[in-house]
Amino acid sequence: FQNFNPRSLRSIQEIGERCRIVISKGEFPDDLKKEILDAYSQLAQKYGPNPNVAVRTSGVCEDMPNVSFAGQFETYLNVIGGDELLKAVRKSIISTFTDRAIVYRQENKIPQLKFALSVGVQIMVRSDLASSGVMFSCDTESGFGDVVLINASYGLGENVVKGMVEPDQYYVFETTLKQGFKPILEKRLGKKLIKLIYNKNPKRPTRNIIVSLKDRQKFVLQDEEILSLAKWSVLIEDHYKRAMDIEWAKDGRDNKLYIVQARPETVQSRKNINILEEYAIDKSKIKNQKSKILVTGLSVGSKIGQGRVNRIMDAKDIKKFKKGEVLVTDMTDPDWVPAMKLASAIVTDRGGRTCHAAIVSRELGVPCIVGTGNAARVLKTGDEITVNCSEGEIGKVYQGIISFKIKKTDISKLPKLPIKIMLNLGEPDQAFKMSFIPNDGVGLAREEFIIANKIKIHPLALVNYKKLPKLLKNKIDKATYGYSDKTEFFVEKLAEGIAKIGAAFYPKEVIVRFSDFKTNEYRSLIGGELYEPLEENPMLGWRGASRYYDEKFAPAFLLECRAIKKIREEMGLNNVSVMVPFCRTPEEGEKVLAIMKKTGLVKEKDGLKVYVMCEIPSNAILIEEFLDIFDGVSIGSNDLTQLIMGLDRDNFLISGIANENNSAVKKIIKRVIKICKEKNKYCGICGQAPSDFPDFAEFLVKEGIESMSLNPDTIIKTILNLSR
Repeated sequence: FQNFNPRSLRSIQEIGERCRIVISKGEFPDDLKKEILDAYSQLAQKYGPNPNVAVRTSGVCEDMPNVSFAGQFETYLNVIGGDELLKAVRKSIISTFTDRAIVYRQENKIPQLKFALSVGVQIMVRSDLASSGVMFSCDTESGFGDVVLINASYGLGENVVKGMVEPDQYYVFETTLKQGFKPILEKRLGKKLIKLIYNKNPKRPTRNIIVSLKDRQKFVLQDEEILSLAKWSVLIEDHYKRAMDIEWAKDGRDNKLYIVQARPETVQSRKNINILEEYAIDKSKIKNQKSKILVTGLSVGSKIGQGRVNRIMDAKDIKKFKKGEVLVTDMTDPDWVPAMKLASAIVTDRGGRTCHAAIVSRELGVPCIVGTGNAARVLKTGDEITVNCSEGEIGKVYQGIISFKIKKTDISKLPKLPIKIMLNLGEPDQAFKMSFIPNDGVGLAREEFIIANKIKIHPLALVNYKKLPKLLKNKIDKATYGYSDKTEFFVEKLAEGIAKIGAAFYPKEVIVRFSDFKTNEYRSLIGGELYEPLEENPMLGWRGASRYYDEKFAPAFLLECRAIKKIREEMGLNNVSVMVPFCRTPEEGEKVLAIMKKTGLVKEKDGLKVYVMCEIPSNAILIEEFLDIFDGVSIGSNDLTQLIMGLDRDNFLISGIANENNSAVKKIIKRVIKICKEKNKYCGICGQAPSDFPDFAEFLVKEGIESMSLNPDTIIKTILNLSR
């Protein structure tokens, strides 16, 4: 390395080649060779002659606190016999001087000849006969640190690491796991089309085969296995005192789980949590320009990037890539890193959230969309595109260059207010990210998004599944793979969605509003037309509390209650409270509480709080009676205003007549707040008004409201307005 020029690609290649040749021609010292073979003999005594082993290279500097390019050194699997073992150890040492490893050390100021190296030899875990995957002791997208994210697929782990399969995905909440609960927050079924197994041909030691439809349609791991892995992740994280990236495998011979590798997670763990960075695409430009969505996939990160497409399908051609272009390819491996560092965005056909492209793009801070399936076919070199990862788990590629904004806020400098500022939230996949916004919990967690987008089936169609027509049954079967009890699908998916929100804000209170679909909205669910009447005015029809105790709908409401019970009792999320919407009379409230009691959901039992929405004039007029039944109210200012003023808020002809600042509305709200304070009951507001009208927010503070629950994008603005 005396004449090494790190800026010259030719110099890097020449030096690397010379280093590799020197090591390949060298001989093992006799004592080291003997020590390796003696240790292999000890394995043979325990596992039989010529045991299969894995040879893993581990550089002490491979994963410094701030750098972790995935796959720096090589791993050799299914190595058999002493001679092959020595060859694998030699190749492992040679791999420390690949071109990419030399560049990696140079960029991270690691001396080329002063880094420690170890080669670990492990008995092979026969995951080719079972399953394997990776897990992180934090959420890789948001950096939320109190969960374990587990990916699992059949066969050897290389397919998961390289992003060649869509694995199952599981989330487990660390905090209540440590308390002895079973908080599996999410189980998402992956496609798992192929699995990697061993091959008898030594020149091609592994091969992919198709996974049977039966196996694809079930989860790789049992619940107890998910929880075991999560517990090990917590132990490893506690030992290293930092977030970890861990590989695991299940042996198909003894059916035991093993940890095969662990290294520091180096992207989210170094984030400055005091700086909130928000990207937002200009929606008006999308509408005006009619920019169509070209492809979608899994978003990595939360940024937006744009530029001209450069479609490259072979890493040998990356020298054609220019800074600021959008890299479009099938999938990446470590050889692609030089191009990835120049990219304004990355889009791949294959891959999941823990594949190479995802890991490296997170570290580089480059927006990336993986697993599109068709990007390399649809996006052509020279096309101008915008890659949007700012709107949740689904990333979108738009045609053309669309303007966007970046907003940075130092939340450590935000003033404290005399009231609670809570969030309105309905999409569970946004919960971890939103937990970093300054908040005092969730004042309105809506069930509707979970039911419409995650479940998609009318609950009564699941209750009455056996009586349904065959075509409808087939449709439901496709949406409920792995669930013989169809009502359990509803309970589990609703519980998972709510639990994700509950965990994200734990131990702060999360107030979950029971479902408040109108009949026309319920009809749009699978099977909904069988159970929903056609109403002239669904807004004022069969909705909210009136459904829950109706014998026609009560079986569906009981499923919601079971989901809440599961969250609180099995997962340990006792910060989750519930709220009853559109409750017209105190008598309706009593009936709802009686129905809840049938599932063991009892107000005040284990600290359960039950609130009611104050969104109908009768709620305000009879506030004393409602407070005798419930633990407090949340003012739904949107519905309350239109019902007090006799307005249709969707009718532009009259929508400008009045808003929440009208004296009639304020007079009623003032009375509600006053009586709640007198009775020492909770009083919050979860409508849009405090965000839209600063003077209305000031009015609420002056009257002594306990909390305002706002949409996440308006919280910082409202805090700043009120502090003035």
